[in-house]
Amino acid sequence: MTATPPATPPHLTVDELAARAGVTVRTLRFYSAKGLLPPPELGPRRVGQYGPEHLGRLELIEELQRQGLTLAAIERYLAQLPEDISSLDLAIHRALVASWTPEAAEEATRAQVARRAGRPLTDADLDRLTAMGALHRTADPEVFKVDPGLLPLGVRVLDVPIPLETLVAARAVVRLHSQATAHDLHRLFRETVWKPYRESDPPAEELARMKLLTDQIQPMVVQALVTAFQRSLADELAEERTEERAAD
Repeated sequence: MTATPPATPPHLTVDELAARAGVTVRTLRFYSAKGLLPPPELGPRRVGQYGPEHLGRLELIEELQRQGLTLAAIERYLAQLPEDISSLDLAIHRALVASWTPEAAEEATRAQVARRAGRPLTDADLDRLTAMGALHRTADPEVFKVDPGLLPLGVRVLDVPIPLETLVAARAVVRLHSQATAHDLHRLFRETVWKPYRESDPPAEELARMKLLTDQIQPMVVQALVTAFQRSLADELAEERTEERAAD
C-alpha cells in the first residue's frame, strides 16, 4: 500500500533545494552529475526548477550516505525504486532507512526547522510535529531536537485535518504495540537462537561473526514489520468498505 498524493509543480531553484535539504549546491550538482538525481524541469529563462520528488530523493541519498553506503550502493538502491515514485514514498523510504540505526537527533532552532520544512511553522505546527515525534523539545523553547527521518513525513501530515489529541493517542498506540513486539521478538531470538548458540561453545571468531550477523538482521525485521502493518491496515480498510456497502 503506497500513498500517491497529487503532484506538486516544481518551483525550487538549485539554491532553494540545497537549503531545504541542508547540503551545499556543490554537493547537489555532484549527485546530479553521478545520475543520482533526475534533471530539473526548465522554467522561464531556462532556469532549472526542482520539485518535491527531487527533495525527497536528495534527502534519501543523504540518509543512505550517513549510514556509510558507497555511491555505487546508493545508485543500486535508487535503481530499484519505481521511476514515478512520489515524494511521500521517498520520505517513507528515508524513515525506514533511518530506523535501522540508533537515533541521531539533530538540534536546530525554530528558524532552522522552518527552513528544513520549507514553510513557516506556527506554535500549533510545532505542537503537532512534537506529538508525531518528528521534533523533541529542549530546555530552550526556541531549540528543538529534530528526527531527520520523521520530519519530512511530519511536515506532510500538517496539512491533514487530524486533531492534536488524535496524533498523541496514535503515537501512544504505536509505541505501546511496537515495544511489545520488540520485546517478544527479542525474547524469541534470545531463547531459540542466541542462547543455544552460546551454549554450543563456538570459537571466539564465530561468536563475533554471529553478533555481526545479528546486527544485520535488524533492517530485515523492520521492513517485515512495516510490510505486515501495511497489509493489516489495507485489510482493515477493505473490511470497513465491505461493511459500508453491506449497510447501504
